[in-house]
Order: sequence, then C-alpha cells, then structure tokens
Amino acid sequence: MQVITPVRLEVASVNGVALHAVDETLDAADLRQRACSELLRQAAVSAGLLSGSDAPSVDGLLSEEASRAIETLLDQNLAIPEPSEEACQRHHAANQAFYSSGERVNVRHILFAVTQGVDVVALRNRAETTLLDVRCHDGRQANDEFAKAAGKLSNCPSGAEGGSLGWLSASDCAPEFAKELFGHAEVGVLPRLVHSRFGLHVVEVLQREPGLPQPFEAVGGAVVMALRQKTYVTALRQYLRLLAGETIIDGVDLEAADTPLVQ
Repeated sequence: MQVITPVRLEVASVNGVALHAVDETLDAADLRQRACSELLRQAAVSAGLLSGSDAPSVDGLLSEEASRAIETLLDQNLAIPEPSEEACQRHHAANQAFYSSGERVNVRHILFAVTQGVDVVALRNRAETTLLDVRCHDGRQANDEFAKAAGKLSNCPSGAEGGSLGWLSASDCAPEFAKELFGHAEVGVLPRLVHSRFGLHVVEVLQREPGLPQPFEAVGGAVVMALRQKTYVTALRQYLRLLAGETIIDGVDLEAADTPLVQ
C-alpha cells in the first residue's frame, strides 16, 4: 500500500500572526506589503495606540482604527526635517527634465497583468522573453513584431491597436509608469521591463516632444514636497528595519526589494 506523505503548506507570519490563508498564494511584493502593515499594526498595539482586540488583517486591508493608529505611530516616530533652500535649489538644478512642462511621449506597450492567483514567476519569464524578442528586430520588421506580440499577448485593450497608447503626458499615467517614461532621452524599446500597479510592461517610446524647463520660483513647492517625500521614505524604511529586527518574521524577505508601502 502506498503511503502518501501530506504536504505542509507554508504560511508567512509576523510574530505568529498569519499574513494569508493556507490556500492563498501571494507574490513577493504583496507578502512584503502585508508584513510591513502587520509590523506597524503590532507596533501601534504595543505603543498603546490601538486596542489589543483589533483583529489582524486577513486580506491585506487594515481596520480604520488600525490605519489611524499607524498614522499616529509614524507621526510620533519619524523625524522629517524641513529641506533647506540650498538642498531644494540643488535638487531642482539636477532634475531639470523632471521639472519641465509640456513633455509628451508617443508610446506603445505590451501589458502582462498581475492578477489574483497568477504565477508571477512564469509571468515575468514570459514578459522578459517577449522583451528580448522584440528587441532582436529592427526597421519595419521590429514594428511588425511588436504589434504582433501586443495583439497576441497584451492584457490591455490597446493590444488590438498594436499596443499603441498614443501621445501621453505625465498626468495621463500612473506615477510609477510616468517615472520610467518622462525626464529621459530614450527612444525605442526600453531595455527593461516597466513595473506598475497593473503589472509588467514591455514599452516602446516611438517619439518624444521635450517639455519647457520651469524656473525654481514656479516649481519650488513641488521641489519641497519631493524632498520631504524622499526623507519620509528613508525614515520609514529605517523604522521598519528597526521593528523587523525585534520581530519574528517567517516566510517573508523584507530586504529583497523596496517595500510597496514606501514606493
């Protein structure tokens, strides 16, 4: 008689609090996000800012009470100094392309959507293979191959149009997508996959229309906000590392990449 050994399913956890159901499969980014949220929730409880009866999240969504408590916790523990005038001027001078007005790009893409239950490793492999394939052609053949791949593989309705998104400005895009497209000189198929909240993109910039640089006086407020956010991100990462060092974490590698909480 054949003896079947049961398979033990691993569940990621923070101090023994499960981050997902036994039969739920999450990609690494979602696991890190849940782990960071649970780290902060438990820290809020320890600080007396949240009742110990607050239930841990079972779907990645915190209770309203937990969200408010975490906000208070971060206000109390993150030191965010005001950027100096000199630092703001340097940042503006070094990022002229970012602080320009009217830049547009003519873009097409192939979207590999990350959806619930998708095999992220297999999805990335397909995206990387497609990126390599479309970069192996030039001229008319490159145009045909990209359009063909978009029509066959893209999870975006634009696939029916060869992947064309037309002319875009930064305000037309998700921030993480815009960051990869604007303020650069690249034209052609980008040599890397572009990550966004929608999934993985193979992107080709067909044309660019440069924007007009804006003087510091016109964008000073945006510069200050950008530097504040940069400082906040650094402080939050350090605080999360501190909490993680005092916590038993199983099944999650918090150092593998930037946590989605601070992207």
